[in-house]
Amino acid sequence: MSEANSVAYLPTDTLKPVGEDLWIVDSGPLSAMGLEVPVRMTVVRLASGEVWLHSPTSYSDDLKAAIERLGPIAHLVAPNIAHWQFLKGWTDRCPDAKTWAVPGLRTRAPVIKSGVVLDQDLGESPPGAWSADLDQLLITGGFGVNEVAFFHRPTRTLILTDFVENLEPAKLGPVARPLAWLAGATAPDGMAPAHYRFAMNRQRDATKDAARHLLGWTPERVIFAHGSWFETDGTKRLRHSLRWLLD
Repeated sequence: MSEANSVAYLPTDTLKPVGEDLWIVDSGPLSAMGLEVPVRMTVVRLASGEVWLHSPTSYSDDLKAAIERLGPIAHLVAPNIAHWQFLKGWTDRCPDAKTWAVPGLRTRAPVIKSGVVLDQDLGESPPGAWSADLDQLLITGGFGVNEVAFFHRPTRTLILTDFVENLEPAKLGPVARPLAWLAGATAPDGMAPAHYRFAMNRQRDATKDAARHLLGWTPERVIFAHGSWFETDGTKRLRHSLRWLLD
């Protein structure tokens, strides 16, 4: 098995059903903070019939065709300051899709240099385009580290990005494994990595309120971008991953 395949959750770049009108796409590896880690996109078919892509992963014609069999791709969401790198591959081939970005992303130098167009900032409440399906919450940390969390009401699924990571040691190389452990991001006790916690702690009271809000949604499952997501016992496992804030 190649190193990339040993990191990624197979099969990659393939729609995997999670619940009604809800799928994930595993891809990777992605280089993050010097580590090769798996990365995940979440796909929602909205009540309108349009399709919403959260944290798009690498583009392929086959994947686009599979998603378009669900409905037209209408929304491409960059939910935090790190998860935008693959957007341009999708925007170039989905010109009718609208791009949505976490506040502050559009002014970052790497984003401007990339040429990716970000149409609208995400707000503290969902826009009409998906308010029938999804709630959302803006989580604001220090140093411009922001993330927007989403809650898919029909399936009671919380959709995060890096606010929880749960990297399985067996899927990490000999260098990455101890670094991920030191960052606090390894399964089964994964949480936001150390650099993310540091930034969020600059606005600790607001972040703690946000964590309580997420738990108040009582999710049955929690999907996030890196590692083994919480397929069951979502609220309990989320509470454990937020111990750095709430204990």
